[in-house]
Amino acid sequence: MLASKTIWITGASSGIGEACAYQFAREKANLILTASQAERLVEVQQECIRLGAQCKILPFDLSNLEEIDELTDRALASYGTIDIAFLNAGISQRGKMVETDFLVDQKIMNVNFFAPVKITKRLVPEMIENGGGTIAITSSISGKFGFPLRSAYASSKFALYGFFETVHAEYYNDNIRVVMVCPGRVHTNISYNALACDGNKHEQLDEGQAKGISSAKAAKKIVRAILAQKPEVLVGGNELLMVYIKRFFPGLARRIVRKIKPN
Repeated sequence: MLASKTIWITGASSGIGEACAYQFAREKANLILTASQAERLVEVQQECIRLGAQCKILPFDLSNLEEIDELTDRALASYGTIDIAFLNAGISQRGKMVETDFLVDQKIMNVNFFAPVKITKRLVPEMIENGGGTIAITSSISGKFGFPLRSAYASSKFALYGFFETVHAEYYNDNIRVVMVCPGRVHTNISYNALACDGNKHEQLDEGQAKGISSAKAAKKIVRAILAQKPEVLVGGNELLMVYIKRFFPGLARRIVRKIKPN
């Protein structure tokens, strides 16, 4: 099914992106992997090839918005087309709003929101010309409700919903499909790499993150949803109940959030 398909994954050097790369590799897809950690990306590439996929890597720091168009052109040139783009790369946050340097807010928005926006603006016309394609984007349950110590992170994830649901509506008749990937707590390095108020790494594996489902388990559900072109997939454990509490009981959701341990 995927043997002739080309899939581009950002944030592919660890966590959900890495695990999804292995899932797609087992299906013999043509893979393009992007992440800022070049050495780690080579290791993931080697494992994907061992699993039977063709795999090329494009190391890149997505906070460098000026060169995003060039990156996207290089991805498109890798195999001549891209059938599925999984825009998964992101950076989290640990800091109260007032105490967080505005440069931290900007970096989080650049990586989490503006980078996938620029990629999509460049990619969608090419997908349409080739008959269509699928864009999967990693948001978060923090894109459903605000959460302590995550003001910029939650904002970036809320923004992804607005932008990509609009893309889906505008280009549905051009055979463009959008899959919103909404993880809760998944055991990855996202809390370790999160930015503190001053822009330095948090460098801690938060308790909630440590108790999350494995990235491999999350990847199985995410890949199934992408291949089925589901509008949205929620991934996680009991914390996903908050999505439904917010939807049906918003006042209760606010009271609960105020009492949640931020990590």
